[in-house]
Amino acid sequence: MNSVLDTSLIPQQDREETIRSALWESFVRVDVDHHRPASDISVRMGLDAVGPIRICSAKSTAVTVRRTSRLAREDEEPAVFVGLQMSGTSLVEQHGRQSLLRPENLTVYESIAPYTLHFGRALDHHFLRIPRAVLALPDRALRDIAAIPLGSDNPVARLAFRYFAELAVSEDTRGGVYAEAIVQPSIELLRAAVTSQLGTSRVNRAALEASLGLRITQYVRKHLADPTLSAARIAAAHGISVRHLYTVLAQSGISLGDWIRSHRLAECRRELAGPGGRLRTIAGIARSWGFPDPAYFSKAFKRAYGISPRDWRDHHHPGSSTRGSGRGARTADVS
Repeated sequence: MNSVLDTSLIPQQDREETIRSALWESFVRVDVDHHRPASDISVRMGLDAVGPIRICSAKSTAVTVRRTSRLAREDEEPAVFVGLQMSGTSLVEQHGRQSLLRPENLTVYESIAPYTLHFGRALDHHFLRIPRAVLALPDRALRDIAAIPLGSDNPVARLAFRYFAELAVSEDTRGGVYAEAIVQPSIELLRAAVTSQLGTSRVNRAALEASLGLRITQYVRKHLADPTLSAARIAAAHGISVRHLYTVLAQSGISLGDWIRSHRLAECRRELAGPGGRLRTIAGIARSWGFPDPAYFSKAFKRAYGISPRDWRDHHHPGSSTRGSGRGARTADVS
C-alpha cells in the first residue's frame, strides 16, 4: 500500500482522530464509532489508488461506520463503494435495506445516500471507491442493488470478489506499467457483477442500455489520440452495430465525427497552452491527436476558437514561434 496506518505506532490519545483524518482525506467522509476506549483500539489500514479507483484495506477491532445524511449531501464526487468481506461477518444498511455479509460476499453501496456498516466483533474488509460517472450505471440499478450480498449464487460476482480481493493486496498489479491496463477491465467486471445480479435478462439489458451512451463517450475519450479510432471499432468494442451506435449517440444529441473533432481540438488547445507547448511543433501536437493534415488542423482550430493555433501558443509562450522553424513553417502555422 502507498500509505499504511497502524495504531500500534500512534499515541492512544491520537488514535481516533488519526483514523478519522486518514479516511476523510483519502477515502470517504464518515463518522467512526469504535465502541471502546482509545487504549483498546487496534487498526491497521492501507490506502492506495489505481487510476480513478481508490482502495482501502482494513483490519480492526469492532467498529461502526456511518455515512450521515449531511455527509452524503456534501459529497463533491458521487461514488460507488464495493465492500469485500474477508472473514467474520458484518451488517450493511442503505435505502432501508439491511444485509448480513459473510466471507467472500461482495456488496455495493452509494456515497450519495446515508449508509451504516456494523463490524460487531472485528473488521476484516477491503473497500473500493469508484466514481459513479466512471461506472456509468443508471441510478435505479445502483439503488436496487445497494446493500445486497453478492457472490453466493452469482458466478460473476464470485469472480469479481476474487479479482478485487487480489487487486487490493497486490501492489505489483496496481503499480508501474500494469496500473493503466487494469482500470477499464476492473470497471467492466464490476458493471457485469451488478447487472448480472439484477435478475431477468430484460432488466439486465435495460440497465446496460441506459448507460451505453456514457460508456461509448468514455471509450472515445480514452482512445482520442488513436488514429485508428473509427465508428466500426467503437461499435465492435460495445457489441453493437454501427447503425445502433449512431442511434444511441443521436439520443444524446451527439454527432460522432463532430464530437471526436471537438474533443481532439480541445486536447490540442490544452497542450499548446501547457508547459510542453513550446517544446513541440504545432504539427507534431496536432498529429498526436489525430490531425495528420496541418492545414486542415489550423483551419479547424481557428473555426472552433476564433484564433490560430500559432497565435494561441504565442499568447501562452511569447516568442515560441521564432525558434528556428523557418518562415515557411510559420506561414503554414505549424511551427
